[in-house]
Amino acid sequence: MIAYITLGTNDLEKAGSFYDALLGEVGATRFSTTERMIIWGTQPGQPMVAVCTPHDTKPATVGNGVMVALTASSSDQVKALHARALELGGSDEGEPGPRGDSGFYGGYFRDLDGNKLVAFAHEG
Repeated sequence: MIAYITLGTNDLEKAGSFYDALLGEVGATRFSTTERMIIWGTQPGQPMVAVCTPHDTKPATVGNGVMVALTASSSDQVKALHARALELGGSDEGEPGPRGDSGFYGGYFRDLDGNKLVAFAHEG
């Protein structure tokens, strides 16, 4: 299973502030910070999210088709995460709402570097 994901950034300080605030909404805190990477999690042994400057020192770019899914506890938390991302300077990629008929409820957005994320919850 997934242990952690990394998203590239060209401004570690700005990305750090964005994710401190956004992931704080779901109880995540910084687990590790280095000169080129920050990792957040809710507890050891659980999946984590990281941002980093690329090791090859070339500019970070957005991966086409790549998306990170953040688990939310409810549709209200999906709405709150989506709104918080936009408040922090992220951009909208799909308003929160039901998708399909499986009980999936998601809100899509991009971070400050253009990485695509979804906050989602299963309802019903």
